[in-house]
Amino acid sequence: MKKIFIILLIMITNFSFAQEFFSPAKNFKLTISTNSRGEFFYKLDYKNKTIIKESKLGVELVREPNLMDGFEIQKIEEKEIYEKWSPVWGEVDTIVNHCNSIIVYLKQTSTNRYLNIHFRIFDDGLGFRYEFPGQENLKYFIIAEEHSEFAMTGNHTAFWIPGDYDSQEYTYTTSRFSEINALKGRNFNDIITKSIPGEDFVQTPLMIKTDDKIYINIHEAALIDYPAMYLKVNKQNFVLSTHLCPDAYDNKAYLQTPFKTPWRTLIISDRAEKILESKIILNLNEPTDFEDVSWIKPKKYVGIWWSLHVGKESWNYADIDNVRIDQVDWNSLKPNGRHGATTENAKRYIDFAAKHGFDALLIEGWNIGWEDWFGHWKENVFDFVTPYPDFDIEEISRYAKEKGVELIMHHETSSSVTNYERRMNEAFEFLKKYGYTSIKPGYVGPIIPRGEHHDGQWMINHYIRVLQKAYKEKICIDSHESVRLTGLHRTYPNWLAAEAARGNEFNAWSEGNPPEHETILIFTRLIGGPMDYTPGIFQIKMGYYSKERERFQVHTTLAKQLALYVVLYSPFQMAADLPENYERFPDAFQFIKDVPVDWKATKVLFAEPGDYIVTARKDKKSENWYIGAITDENAREFSIKLDFLDEGKYEAIIYRDSEDAHYDKNPMSYKIERKKVDKKSSLKIKLVEGGGCAIMLKKLVD
Repeated sequence: MKKIFIILLIMITNFSFAQEFFSPAKNFKLTISTNSRGEFFYKLDYKNKTIIKESKLGVELVREPNLMDGFEIQKIEEKEIYEKWSPVWGEVDTIVNHCNSIIVYLKQTSTNRYLNIHFRIFDDGLGFRYEFPGQENLKYFIIAEEHSEFAMTGNHTAFWIPGDYDSQEYTYTTSRFSEINALKGRNFNDIITKSIPGEDFVQTPLMIKTDDKIYINIHEAALIDYPAMYLKVNKQNFVLSTHLCPDAYDNKAYLQTPFKTPWRTLIISDRAEKILESKIILNLNEPTDFEDVSWIKPKKYVGIWWSLHVGKESWNYADIDNVRIDQVDWNSLKPNGRHGATTENAKRYIDFAAKHGFDALLIEGWNIGWEDWFGHWKENVFDFVTPYPDFDIEEISRYAKEKGVELIMHHETSSSVTNYERRMNEAFEFLKKYGYTSIKPGYVGPIIPRGEHHDGQWMINHYIRVLQKAYKEKICIDSHESVRLTGLHRTYPNWLAAEAARGNEFNAWSEGNPPEHETILIFTRLIGGPMDYTPGIFQIKMGYYSKERERFQVHTTLAKQLALYVVLYSPFQMAADLPENYERFPDAFQFIKDVPVDWKATKVLFAEPGDYIVTARKDKKSENWYIGAITDENAREFSIKLDFLDEGKYEAIIYRDSEDAHYDKNPMSYKIERKKVDKKSSLKIKLVEGGGCAIMLKKLVD
């Protein structure tokens, strides 16, 4: 039953109205209020402690009176929501959505316009959004800026990357709010697009830790038909405020009523582990309306990919430049001899996948256009249907089907998105003709149409169009260089994963990711959804491939690379290294072969952003459990109680760092141990600097 509350104006401090609402367990208290100017505020307390001080909400419009003040509360609707639902795939097989919903109906008296603010209070945080009902005085409008505030109580510690309209591929900085300088450390996208104005703003998800160890995560949910949100940082009063990605005209969103914005999310706990277990973002997304989801399957795959990054092979077929793909006789070109996506090489990888039980093979660089594809703002780079002369797609497709291996097609758009949309129907017909089940669309470089950004409203709508087209053709999506995820995999379960962060590839050809990177990544990027991080690199030092790469390496131990399969969740996991490197370490490779990609239950046992993560997960298809533990540059020890196990005996197969292992000095040294355990047992594990531990808990049959 909805309860309609009649509002009585009361005087509390500077506010002309205030009312309190609580989460189901009453550990959170939401206070909404208005002042004499009709401005609207909210405040959030957790366990009787203020977390978000009075923070203003409102929306600025272009060429229209702003929806910022002059509000009069018409009514408030409150109801309790309780439901259980099962995701198509995920970290758990059942999710409980339990919250109190509060919708505040506002009228701006001077314009006779209406705006609703919808709150949902959970026992682990808060979501809110703006809802514009259909109305005569506001039909079509343009958002100039959204002004949602998060007023912090002090100079907290933040784990952040700088705001960038076109990339999330940064390492994280840990600092106080007062020390944030988001104008430093730009990447290659900025050189091309000039995509960052002279403002201090950071990306979400933003992870925050207070001095009294309250953990706060700020992000958004259900990002549809609206630009991505960043957070401007006021370093004097520690107020964070929303900043939306603009278009070429510096407008943010073109809308018509009725319309609902994405949810702004706050996940809060006094235990870091609970931040990672929260399902607020998923619960704030709409259920899928897909009638048939039986074809959507989590996958483990291999790929002609890492060899390209380490320089053994190339994406391009010939060494030429200034290419027009419609004006080249590809059969007359002299091949460079390094091309990776050849028929012979594809068959070799298919054999490897079939032998070791992998579901699929990703092949990059199979189609014409890679000779001159990046950074030139070219409209017509790829056509997505023409293979290179040395890539016999019919034979490869036949061979893969014979071996029981699916194929994943790479659609690098070079961010010429209008070209991709123009060719999409033909490209998807090509996919279906040759039996492809998944694609990896890539968006490297500046967006065409020019002036649009990866995180702007136009591109957000593009990603959704691709998902909808893929659903009609029963194709799964693994997007790279796309917007960061916001839980939309509940609504579109064929969106198996995205990159949208600094992944493992950077270790092949740059200074790489520091040892703490993954311990922060799970508290930031992965809050919104799974990441295609491409773990499993066994050959840690890149000097193995060439003298020019001696300064590059993966800043982890080999055991930590195994642990990432458990710690960094994805239903789309790659065994990213070369087949020959796995064949050098068959006993360690066994863990990658065994570890599932779909889970029945997940328990975060120990966690601290920037320091360490220990996670346990139960396989959805068996009684086996898996544990992954990773650390930063510091060695650590943990005692893990196995009381989450079911009754009965288990064999613990422990893949750990050797005593002399070290992420820099001796990264590939590991040991494998076996023990009999049950739910009364404990396991003591030691992680070396930059190290990790992966454990399979195999249920024994009586």
